[in-house]
Amino acid sequence: MQDIDPVLFIAPLATVVFSAILVVWWHYKRRLTATILVVAALAYFTAIGLKVVVQGATYGWIQSTFGTVSVPAGLYFGLQTSFFEVGLAYVVARFAISHWNIDARDGEGYGVSLAFWENGILTGALSLFSLALTYVFIAEGLLPQSTYQTMVTSQPSVFYPPSQLLFATALSIVERFSSFLIHFSWGYLCVLAAYFHKRNYLFLALPMGLVDALVPFAGEVPLWAFELAILLIALGAFAVTWRVTERDRHGGYAKELTPATPSAAA
Repeated sequence: MQDIDPVLFIAPLATVVFSAILVVWWHYKRRLTATILVVAALAYFTAIGLKVVVQGATYGWIQSTFGTVSVPAGLYFGLQTSFFEVGLAYVVARFAISHWNIDARDGEGYGVSLAFWENGILTGALSLFSLALTYVFIAEGLLPQSTYQTMVTSQPSVFYPPSQLLFATALSIVERFSSFLIHFSWGYLCVLAAYFHKRNYLFLALPMGLVDALVPFAGEVPLWAFELAILLIALGAFAVTWRVTERDRHGGYAKELTPATPSAAA
């Protein structure tokens, strides 16, 4: 059996490390508490659970009716992300503001935390664990031949040589960066929407989930073009978020994030 190449470990490992560093940095340099991490986990994993249930019950019908690659299939995924991930991010943030003393200063940490659970844990640590397990099983001859053949057929890219894997690895890292920007943006907007009672922030955040409407079309264009499009959307979402919330940040709450500079002794 041909084992998978260690190059495959680079993307999930980099994602885990990058996500963890952001959490630590925000904790010490900005504002990110353990409470916010828990609140974000509640919002994120509840949303993922609901998506799993809904897709398990309805995706077969979507496939048979509209096909795997179609506009309805895209909207099917995009609307779920908008209503479940973004919608629950707002609902949970609103509850936390009312009951757990969360305020606008926690908006950035909330966005970083949502991105951490998505990238650092679900698509980072779990992927790393799965790859490591596969690597060991193949190396030690513990993987059944039938399972190995299924992998070769369904996931041929896993067995590509390093020269082919490096470019895909770089694109995977770009994809996770885009994911960070998107999750940060809608998480930040949801906290501010709930705290300041500004529905326009929520109405701006909800459409950001529609980025997942592009997922069914990933195989219809070169991978680099697809990831570039997602990155541009993510950068646009972040830029718009930072611009429209500028007045509230300058209104005072952001100043409390930065420690005052000690005055020079007379």
